Amino acid sequence: MDAKPIGRIGAFVRWAARTPWPVFTLGMVQADIIGALLVLSFLRFGLPPEDRIQLQDLPAFNLAVFLGFLFVSFTIAAYWSLRLLIPVMRWQRRDMLLGERDTEDTEVARTRALKMPFYRSVINVANWFLGSVVFIVASWPVASKSAPVVAVATGLGATATAIIGYLQSERVLRPVAVAALRGGVPENFRAPGVIARQVMTWVLSTAVPIIAIVLALVASKFEILTAPADRLTTPILILAISALVVGLAGTVLVAMSIADPLRQLRWALGEVQRGNYNAHMQIYDASELGLLQAGFNDMVRDLAERQRLRDLFGRYVGEDVARRALERGTELGGQERDVAVLFVDLVGSTQLASTIPAADVVNLLNDFFRVVVDTVNRHGGFVNKFQGDAALAIFGAPIEHPDACGAALAASRELHDDLIRVLGQTEFGIGVSAGRAIAGHIGAQARFEYTVIGDPVNEAARLTELAKLEEGHVLASAIAVSGALDAEALCWDVGEIVELRGRIAPTQLARPVNLASAESIRSEANGEREGADVREQPA
Repeated sequence: MDAKPIGRIGAFVRWAARTPWPVFTLGMVQADIIGALLVLSFLRFGLPPEDRIQLQDLPAFNLAVFLGFLFVSFTIAAYWSLRLLIPVMRWQRRDMLLGERDTEDTEVARTRALKMPFYRSVINVANWFLGSVVFIVASWPVASKSAPVVAVATGLGATATAIIGYLQSERVLRPVAVAALRGGVPENFRAPGVIARQVMTWVLSTAVPIIAIVLALVASKFEILTAPADRLTTPILILAISALVVGLAGTVLVAMSIADPLRQLRWALGEVQRGNYNAHMQIYDASELGLLQAGFNDMVRDLAERQRLRDLFGRYVGEDVARRALERGTELGGQERDVAVLFVDLVGSTQLASTIPAADVVNLLNDFFRVVVDTVNRHGGFVNKFQGDAALAIFGAPIEHPDACGAALAASRELHDDLIRVLGQTEFGIGVSAGRAIAGHIGAQARFEYTVIGDPVNEAARLTELAKLEEGHVLASAIAVSGALDAEALCWDVGEIVELRGRIAPTQLARPVNLASAESIRSEANGEREGADVREQPA
């Protein structure tokens, strides 16, 4: 025989052994055997002596017929189960090896996998029904008067076995159901919900034993049973004990089928509360609980998308503006605010673009804007916009600032030192102004932005142009210095009055006191870089 088919069969067997199907098959056989033994034991030993079925007196031929039927019925049940499972196993193998394919066969296999507990129950009930008919016919010579008792006993046994088998199969096949539900719930399929499962539990723990007890008393009353009603203590006791055991098993299975997704939901909610929007619930079935799990996953995906949009929104307009827009909404227009404005611009960036590669220019601008954003954020400001190689920062809008002027002035002095360290020989200018301005959303209803419009913005831009010609590269208006607290105002020296281009009112200039020279800052930065290089060299 060719070794390749044998190897493929061996690989398939090894794969199947790691799936839930062997346990599922074993559970089917086990439940049927245990149910049959319980029913036969009850008919043989549970009934009063005068009504017991004397199986030892059964003709050998009849017994052989019944045992042959059991063999045939189990074979047919195994055949149909395997036939139902083959598409499911093919889908599982294809899903594991190649990934899920959106084909008609896949949809059929997913639906069939989800319906396997139901198929198992149907097969069980059919086997038990046919088996009870064959058993009544085979045992007729010794149990002709007890045929109704046999029919009722096997019917109740079939009901209990089918229900427990369904609940057990649902739990055993949960990994298969999780994989089948990754692509959503198939159309026209719903698993039994919480109410249906509770009804199953009631049937197991209450309906079956009570019906059996009632029928036993009725059979004794109408002389279907030979023993009088007062001799039925033992059968009723056995039924009561069976109800306790079987009812407990069914209740535990139903409780676990409800508690497991709720426990997972509580864990997932905790993850979302901690900010983990990747928390995902496995969908166990297509009942209300499965729909709850699927709804939670959809909600988390929406939350993650909203958070992603909020992060992107905050990166474009600033976190404070984004938070304010989400909390209060947006509308065109603005309001007058006392603000401080910081404007910073590079010198000669156009010339740089023509002399160095574009990628280097982009890296330079990214370093420049990174320093500006970090410095402004540390001082409680808001970088409103980037304009080519310039940036506009606002202090006091949209969030109130207790010392907007002082924060803007301190940020300009710190920004001077940081930019020299990062940019090297590239020159820049920084201007700071303060005053009343309109802050709000400007534009059209379909496209607008949050910005500040007013004389302080224009004055800061003109101060920046003038600062490019200054040795310290930082200028502020005397009004901004006068609006700052003393701790910052004492760091500035008020100087001459000038007329800035485009403005009617004159501006009194202010310069930082004891501003470090560019040469000393660059020397310090170069020394730090050289020391880092030495430390990185191998010994």
